[in-house]
Amino acid sequence: MRFSSLLDRISAVQVDSPRHLGADPEISGAEALDRAGAGQLAFLEAGNALAAALAASGAAALLLPLDEELQQLASERGLAWVAVKNPRLGFAEALAALHPPTPRPPGIHPSAVVDASAAVAAEAHVGAHSVIGAACVVPRGCTLHPGVVLYDDVHLGEGCEIHANAVLHPGSRLGAGCVVQSNAVIGAEGFGFVPTATGWVKMPQTGRVVLEDGVEVGCGSTIDRPSVGETRIGAGTKIDNLVHVGHGVVTGKGCALAAQVGIAGGAVLGNGVILAGQVGVANRAVIGDRAIASSKSGIHGEVAAGEVVSGYPAIPNRLWLRCSAVFNKLPEMARTLRQLQK
Repeated sequence: MRFSSLLDRISAVQVDSPRHLGADPEISGAEALDRAGAGQLAFLEAGNALAAALAASGAAALLLPLDEELQQLASERGLAWVAVKNPRLGFAEALAALHPPTPRPPGIHPSAVVDASAAVAAEAHVGAHSVIGAACVVPRGCTLHPGVVLYDDVHLGEGCEIHANAVLHPGSRLGAGCVVQSNAVIGAEGFGFVPTATGWVKMPQTGRVVLEDGVEVGCGSTIDRPSVGETRIGAGTKIDNLVHVGHGVVTGKGCALAAQVGIAGGAVLGNGVILAGQVGVANRAVIGDRAIASSKSGIHGEVAAGEVVSGYPAIPNRLWLRCSAVFNKLPEMARTLRQLQK
């Protein structure tokens, strides 16, 4: 489509946004700034280290920040461009417009197995070799890709998409617009055992997992159900690949959990919490609203709202940076201390 037509589909672009359409090039795809070629759209953020690449970029059109120098450079190179407050958001919207999802036809594949008591809307798509158990609810707009398994009494909200080979265990509840990626497991038994003199006694896991509206769960991630009550993931929360959420965990709205995060049972996360890759959260830890934990942090107690923590055990990020600066000097400091003691 023409660049001008694409701009009409990007909400980040306002009527008064600075722009230079040039020859209004045909846009067929998108790529990173330093790899973009003919017919491709790229974007650049303020302060981006790739700013120097603008002078050599082969992109047909650009989404730029509100930076007059960059805009002037792009115009001098004859590139079409538009300037927006959030080029990354604009690029995301452009990708969605350039690569719309392929609609799945409604209906149930002949190889799928659907219990007679399940309620599957005529407008839903159920892929090959999927299994839908008793008392399940699959409303309109839902897509179950091949190999999906819904155990008994699983309820989906409208517009959910469950990718190939994902498994939803009994009693799981998903709100509207949830996405569960391939091989994720929702509602499997939590790790509950009681130690005795003769060994471990299994604690029945009778609770359920609830994903509120707009939750997305990445490939291979697992969210366990508790012995009683709920494991609840707040609306709009995004969970990366290979994340484990233990039984009875509760998250607020709009959290982001990066790859290999592990959250032990009973932990509570506030709204907008961000956990970077490989963060570990201990049993019953409490993390306040909008707190951030950097990669590989270990959280054992409470983190205040808005706090940024790092390290193991996690401490305020500024203190951790100071400690890290000293770490490499510890051998020398220890040697000096021994000399002073002598």
